[in-house]
Amino acid sequence: MMKRISIHITGHMNWLWRLLMTGFCFVLFGVGGVLLSLIWFNLLQIFQRNEGKRCHLARHSISFSFRLFLLLTRKLGVLDYQFNGLDKIQADRGCLIVANHPTLLDYVILASKLPNVDCIVKSALLRNPFISGVICSARYPINSNAETLIPVCQERLASGHNILIFPEGTRTTPGQPISLQRGAANIAVRCECDLRIIHITCSQKMLDKKSKWYQIPPKKPIYTITIGEQLTHDNFAVDKENGHAIAARQLNRQLTQLLTPSN
Repeated sequence: MMKRISIHITGHMNWLWRLLMTGFCFVLFGVGGVLLSLIWFNLLQIFQRNEGKRCHLARHSISFSFRLFLLLTRKLGVLDYQFNGLDKIQADRGCLIVANHPTLLDYVILASKLPNVDCIVKSALLRNPFISGVICSARYPINSNAETLIPVCQERLASGHNILIFPEGTRTTPGQPISLQRGAANIAVRCECDLRIIHITCSQKMLDKKSKWYQIPPKKPIYTITIGEQLTHDNFAVDKENGHAIAARQLNRQLTQLLTPSN
């Protein structure tokens, strides 16, 4: 009986600790984003006049900050994470990286290991004071409309840059099948680039579309990021009978199957 009570008390104390540390990490993340924008990125503007080098330094600063943040969350017991097959993506050049989007931290975890990647972001995020400076300094492509986005992606991919996109456009709604917008498929078809598939899973329900930051799970969540297969553009090339729209629609169906969790 006493052992059960002891286990219960220990479990409750562990949950309370993770709740407090989760709140602390959220505050730290917001403050860090503001400080990067107000101080570090402005210093880069002053001391590094070359735009390309300035963007390179900004992205590596962001990636380094994310690595420190995730190291802290791991040390504090808030969460843990692991990568499978990370070496596969190191040699990718001019590749469109598509990933599912189950939680709020997906981009943070991926960018911590992919400092040079371009990430397509929603224009609404430019109004967020905590991350707008990060987006502008890193020169991430803005998903405002296809007419302006496609040429930007074409230029970046042709230069050997990899582009990260979450085709769902927002976090997956728990309990519902994933639904992809056609942006990723359109980019792949029109830019004739290869695709790299990434699967993200979280062992516990945390920071999904229906969860608040304080609704932490009973056990420490573990993120697993699996670098999947690569699809060459030959698999969805446009032929005389297949226009861009039809090819994109077919590719979108294929991506939905590839990104849908197997379990």
